[in-house]
Amino acid sequence: MHYVYIIKSQVGDHYYTGCTENIETRVRNHNEGSVPHTAKYKPWIIKTYLAFADKQQAINFEKYLKTASGRAFAKKRL
Repeated sequence: MHYVYIIKSQVGDHYYTGCTENIETRVRNHNEGSVPHTAKYKPWIIKTYLAFADKQQAINFEKYLKTASGRAFAKKRL
């Protein structure tokens, strides 16, 4: 499975959207500080994740969530 996830920082109002095959390991990486983009806002908790059987669908949905309309969708629906 391929997962699209949204994590929320417990230090302020910061969110990060990503895509992975192993959500537990990926969130652990964010919390260990090994992801430069999210290191200064750790610790992180999972807000939402969706599973996709098709890798390309997951990638496309992640790209959508990173657009202005995708962020509005996630804020309202996820």
